[in-house]
Amino acid sequence: MRSQSFPVHQWRVPVVLPVAKLVGAVVVLGLGLLFAGDDRVQPVLAGLAAAGLAGWGLRDLVAPVRLAADSDGITVAQGFAGHRRLSWPEVEAIRVDRRTRRGLTAETLEIDAGESLHLFGRYDLDAPPAEVAEALRAARAAGRRG
Repeated sequence: MRSQSFPVHQWRVPVVLPVAKLVGAVVVLGLGLLFAGDDRVQPVLAGLAAAGLAGWGLRDLVAPVRLAADSDGITVAQGFAGHRRLSWPEVEAIRVDRRTRRGLTAETLEIDAGESLHLFGRYDLDAPPAEVAEALRAARAAGRRG
């Protein structure tokens, strides 16, 4: 039975990303066909790249929610468009990994569930990973109280 002490939070891919990926697929395919001339390999490569971008964009449209939390546990994206439910006792650690490379800092939310590690970037969550980590810790605390 779900506790009502903590509302369900969801983090999803920003709407602009799947649109950009699908537009990118059309542009790549169009440019590949436009500049192909007599070359038969270039349109095939452009088609493969476009298919990859389109599949990536479709995944974001089909399963935009990457992470959800309530007082009972979390639901994480798994596979192409699937989800996996983890209760709070299954979650061993919630960390934010910060790495600086070439003057840019990237943050990744890490959710360690023992035999599985779930990683989420800024564009998976449409929020800073540090903020999401704090919200997850609050949800976990609410689950312990409730």
